[in-house]
Amino acid sequence: MDMKKMMKQAQKMQLEAARAQEEITQMEFEATTGGGMVKVVAMGDMSIKSVSIDPEAVDPEDVEMLEDMVMAAVNEALRSATEATNQRMNAVMGGMKIPGLM
Repeated sequence: MDMKKMMKQAQKMQLEAARAQEEITQMEFEATTGGGMVKVVAMGDMSIKSVSIDPEAVDPEDVEMLEDMVMAAVNEALRSATEATNQRMNAVMGGMKIPGLM
C-alpha cells in the first residue's frame, strides 16, 4: 500500500471517528436502581442529564441506602455510556488504537 493511499485511509478513519464521537455525545443512557425508585440518565459525553428519585425512596432513617442507590445508578449509566463509546469506536477504527482518537 502506498503512502498516499494510507494517508487517505487514515483521514477517512479520522472523519468517521469524529462523526461517531459526535453521535455518541448525543446518546442517552438510562439506569435504574431500587426497582425503579432511582433513575439516572447520562449522556454519551459522560455528563448526567437527570436524576429522578421516587419519594418512597426517601427514608430519613436510612439516607445511606438512598445515597447508595443514586451512586449505583450513576455508575451504571456511565458504564453503559463508556461501553457504547468503546464498541462504536472499535467498530469505526477496526480495533486499531490511534493516539488522540481513543
